[in-house]
Amino acid sequence: MKGKILFLAGLGVGYVLGTRAGRERYEQIKAAASNLWNAPVVQKRVDDVQEFVKDKAPDVAEFVADGAKKVVAQVSGRGTTAKKPAARSSAAKSTGTRKPSSTKKPATGSGS
Repeated sequence: MKGKILFLAGLGVGYVLGTRAGRERYEQIKAAASNLWNAPVVQKRVDDVQEFVKDKAPDVAEFVADGAKKVVAQVSGRGTTAKKPAARSSAAKSTGTRKPSSTKKPATGSGS
């Protein structure tokens, strides 16, 4: 749905910027867009979204802060969530960890 809205908005902007219809047609489009934006149904949705954002902003900020703290702790190695790499056994080292050797000759820079 978001993609469709953005596509339609892009079409509208492209038409307005690319039109050769002149100033009169531009003013008509501008008035129609203003009427749409100021419609009670649209403004009700705008108010709903603003209230939703106001309600959820503290939760989002806390979530982002906690995530940032975890990342910093992992990067610095001081966090309880940071895991040290486990030592691999010799059996694990010998099973498929090496790339097979290639039988192809490496390319030379001569272009042939």
